Amino acid sequence: MQPQVAPMLLRPHLHVSGFDPRAAGGRQAIKVELRGMPAGAAPLVKMQLRSALIAQGGSRHSFARTLRGDWRPVYIEFSSREKEHGQYQIDVELDSEADGRPASRWACTMVILVPRADATLTEIHQTFLSTHKNVRVMADDASIARVNAHTGGGRLDIDVTARNASITHLNLDGAGKVDMGFSTIAWDEDLIEIDVPAQAEPHPHPSSSACLVNAAPEAGAQRQVRLFALGECVLGRWEQYDPESDVLLAHFGDDGQDRSGLTRRLSGRHAVIRRGSRGFEIEDVSRYGVLLDGVWPGKNKPVPLRLGMRIELSASIKGIVVLAVTALLPHGVILHRIDQGEFAECFYFLEPGRHPGFPLPAFPREPRAAVMPLLFHQHDGFWHLDPVTGVETALTPSSALEKLCQFPRHTRFASDPYPECWIIRSRAGQLQQALSQDMHTA
Repeated sequence: MQPQVAPMLLRPHLHVSGFDPRAAGGRQAIKVELRGMPAGAAPLVKMQLRSALIAQGGSRHSFARTLRGDWRPVYIEFSSREKEHGQYQIDVELDSEADGRPASRWACTMVILVPRADATLTEIHQTFLSTHKNVRVMADDASIARVNAHTGGGRLDIDVTARNASITHLNLDGAGKVDMGFSTIAWDEDLIEIDVPAQAEPHPHPSSSACLVNAAPEAGAQRQVRLFALGECVLGRWEQYDPESDVLLAHFGDDGQDRSGLTRRLSGRHAVIRRGSRGFEIEDVSRYGVLLDGVWPGKNKPVPLRLGMRIELSASIKGIVVLAVTALLPHGVILHRIDQGEFAECFYFLEPGRHPGFPLPAFPREPRAAVMPLLFHQHDGFWHLDPVTGVETALTPSSALEKLCQFPRHTRFASDPYPECWIIRSRAGQLQQALSQDMHTA
């Protein structure tokens, strides 16, 4: 007699398998499958996780639909090392987007058991069964099968198939309960659909680049905080007329900013910062080179940014422009310019349209970045997030920034990243390049 598997209802749920409560060192890699999604769901569903078990407090993943119609599984890594035994939550949120905006949203909470060091495998399985009421009884793919039999005092042969590290429970009235368990556990988590507004509130002052201007900087306060929310942000030479870059950099000599001289040893497009598969990265695209912690990585070779990394432009002459990575945010990276004073200039490179989440997971940062305001870009504009209350405030030129935490006095918001100078961007260079390409094609 094989255990009967109940027919699976078509409902959105996550199938989690491969969980091993006794994994060596507490390191886990569980397999998560998306099942039962509506037929009209978008082919890409984004998943955000928040938990004390996950590094930096959270992680982001994506489910992609295959040509067969099912979903490619995702593997989640976490660790229970040095965690007190007990139950830990993993909060899950899934978003299906249409036209760049969330169209459908689901949520669930997984409970992960961190057992005592002396707990037996049977005790772990019993605790798991008592806390997971929605476990679907199966005997395949690391699931649980339970068979109840009435022997009547006679002999009964039971054939139970438990494949792929499944768990089997046999309850025989004459012999008591027999537990047969393997190390890994699997279960289903039902997804609850959450109402999503048809359209999010638009930002009152849309902008993809801006600046926080401190007109009267106090000791230890930033003078200029420049904000960029671009898919790809170009660092390059300061040019007042038609610059080729987004971040304009000039050398500072003994008499202040020198827009000629050594500044001419910076390329118009010197380096690019973007979000890559391994986090934010920098790529040298210049004629003169970039030194990362004193080493030239080579041209057109993206390198992940690390906390404390020293970025020198250029490689041929040191000290023209020097930046340091001072914070690695879940949704961006902060750089400080260090060749002209620790608090002279700061740069936020934020992922467009991404919220950092609240409560904010811990992220690596230096002391000078600990006093910086928590900013993010969403709905085509910049926002301030209060790290204590979670209150979000849209940044506009009329915002009273001194009433928000971490903003020094005399600070105002400007929608231009360089409001102190008159930068002319006529796009004439781009137009000329487009015309040249058209002529070459013809």
